[in-house]
Amino acid sequence: MAQYQFVMRSGPTPGKVYPLEQAELTIGRDTSNAITINDAEVSRKHAKLTLRGSEYVIEDLGSTNGTFISGQRLSGPYTLRPGDLVSLGENIVLMFEAVSDPNATMIASRKAARAAAAAVPPPPPAPVAAPAPAPAPTPAYSGQVPAAAAPTAPAKTGSGKVVLIIVGVVVLCVILACVASLLYADADPTGARWCAFPFNILTRLLGGVCP
Repeated sequence: MAQYQFVMRSGPTPGKVYPLEQAELTIGRDTSNAITINDAEVSRKHAKLTLRGSEYVIEDLGSTNGTFISGQRLSGPYTLRPGDLVSLGENIVLMFEAVSDPNATMIASRKAARAAAAAVPPPPPAPVAAPAPAPAPTPAYSGQVPAAAAPTAPAKTGSGKVVLIIVGVVVLCVILACVASLLYADADPTGARWCAFPFNILTRLLGGVCP
């Protein structure tokens, strides 16, 4: 099973996968290449891939439009890393990806989970709660009687305020009645009302003369 692959991101067949299964392979427009891309921007022999150890090295074969890695034009061999974008000219873009074996991944995950479980120390025992302290005994009084609680002062009532309000209203009514009476007596142009009771008393006090 191939460890790496190319996936076309842009070009004549977007999404097409090219497994890299040979130690040496070429990319180009000609059908003799291991990876054939039929596009005018791709040269007949455009680039070459060589497996060195567990990594692929790419180099340009003197193509017309050049080979680029993430936007940088190749001027010599370059070791590919998963995630690199290989551009052939301006419009052909291949993504270099690592192919994972699902079975190997599952086995490795199980081993890692077992190792992690073995490495985790058991939880410490829960702390035992200390017993609550016994309540302090009530002190016994010897020859002394506890002081009685101070008597609560009776709440003041509002009766005093009510009396003052009533007195004030009465006084005000008396004043208003007197003023109204004076206005009534003074409204008579003949002055006869000032000689009638009880206005005649006030007239005499003020030095007036009534018949």
